[in-house]
Amino acid sequence: MTPAGRGPLVAVRDLTVRFPTRHGVVEAVRGVSFRVERGQVVAIVGESGSGKSVTARGLVGLTGEGARVGAAELTFDGVDLRQVRGRAWRALRGRRVGFVLQDALGSLDPLRRVGAEVAEPLRAHRIVPGRQVDAEVVRLLGEAGIPAPESRARQYPHQLSGGLRQRALIASALAARPDLLIADEPTTALDATVQRQVLALLRERVDDGTAVLLISHDLGVVAEIADHVYVMKDGRFVEDGPAAAVLESPSHPYTKTLVGAVAWHGRAARPGRASPAGPEDVGPGNAGTAREVLRAEGLVKRYTLPGRGEFTAVEDVSVTVRAGETLGVVGESGSGKTTLGRLLMGLLEPDAGRVLLDGRPWDGLRGPARRAARRGVQMIYQHPLSSFDPRYTARQILEEPLRADRAPREERDRRVALLLEHVGLAPDVLDRRARELSGGQRQRLAIARALAPGPQVIVCDEPVSALDASIQAQVLDVLADVQERLGVAYVFVSHDLAVIRRLSHRVMVMKDGRVVESGEMEKVFDHPEHPYTKALIDAVPRFASRFRRVSRGAGVTGA
Repeated sequence: MTPAGRGPLVAVRDLTVRFPTRHGVVEAVRGVSFRVERGQVVAIVGESGSGKSVTARGLVGLTGEGARVGAAELTFDGVDLRQVRGRAWRALRGRRVGFVLQDALGSLDPLRRVGAEVAEPLRAHRIVPGRQVDAEVVRLLGEAGIPAPESRARQYPHQLSGGLRQRALIASALAARPDLLIADEPTTALDATVQRQVLALLRERVDDGTAVLLISHDLGVVAEIADHVYVMKDGRFVEDGPAAAVLESPSHPYTKTLVGAVAWHGRAARPGRASPAGPEDVGPGNAGTAREVLRAEGLVKRYTLPGRGEFTAVEDVSVTVRAGETLGVVGESGSGKTTLGRLLMGLLEPDAGRVLLDGRPWDGLRGPARRAARRGVQMIYQHPLSSFDPRYTARQILEEPLRADRAPREERDRRVALLLEHVGLAPDVLDRRARELSGGQRQRLAIARALAPGPQVIVCDEPVSALDASIQAQVLDVLADVQERLGVAYVFVSHDLAVIRRLSHRVMVMKDGRVVESGEMEKVFDHPEHPYTKALIDAVPRFASRFRRVSRGAGVTGA
């Protein structure tokens, strides 16, 4: 055993993780080795299902029941983790090892206020005196980039946006000032400006000696902060080295594929397509003359928050969407963009203003007329797994809206096959449930489900933020192809400016519930006028220019 405080903080040699299944044993991690030094950021990158999250969970005994974990060496600060059990884990987790999970809504207790969640490690590990806990909670939430932290601390997780929940989870993980922070996709739900703030916070902790094991599909984030990178495929490391060397000059074909799939900030049009801002690329018609399918006029939505009085989520927002075009809606978490999407869907009633579908307002539709109109506007959610009935197979998910048409079995089969063709899914997925599909397959299924009723408009709420770069690029191509074939319009809500730039014809920028800038995509991105828009664009990690700092992990290898 290595004495505590000497040698690497984390040492892993020949780690394997196996899971028994109905079809035999699945080897999720296959003999990986790595080290993490104090004050270093080590990143593990790879596609969904490559084994990177399982590797991180294997360090802290969170692989789940039935998992078989083996290693020739598995130590944390000299402690042999292979021998840790029960109470010993509780002494390590939270206090010495913090863990930030990607799914903040599933990680935060829905019955506890956010402040209580952040206070738990402070009280459990006696980080500060009891009388100082509330003040420390507010400080931690503010440090993680949460506005009005005193009020947010009194809210429940479901009352926060996805980005605010993720920041609360980061505050909770950092509360006990751990020696090691395992961060599994910690910035996926964050917009560019908050992402930069959180990365700066992590870098400050690293400079103070905290080590970070970063799991991420976002190579821009990895390039921004990582010292050493391990590239994972099918449970193995296929390449590793200093971040600059691996990301600037990858040697393995798989690494080259990952780097090539990055949604570059200055992206070009897809092969065979005109520039996305050009009128010839707007579905079946010209964007300026195509039929108007959705209009919102002067929308206002207010909420009452504990201790804050009234909060305006959307203030005097007007929107026009024409057939076959994509309207990108961007802004920080809490800017009102998701609320706007729900208002357009008719899932929320505005306090003022109205939404018109084909010239008819939502509030003028009742009963069967409203249900029929809703088929014309569908939604793709950020986390499709939580929006699907877990008991349904893919076939049942796609057939559900088709049964309303009372089409015969043969017609339903024909339409399901056509939906699969539109999104590039093989027929063999039809008898599998959503949890048995990969992230990319689930998102394609979500697109097919949204297309099933034959909508004119699809509201896309962060539909690719949880996907790695290569799958993200594939899904965006599917959306573009569907638009070209069917002329469907998209309202595309995202904090990822590179994604917005890739797909949108026009862009709206929202801040504090208002639209501060709008226009053609190229004009907004290349010649932004509002200071806030300029700040958003400036905050996007520029992948190619990240390596001006000297990587401090040059001497670490995976052997």
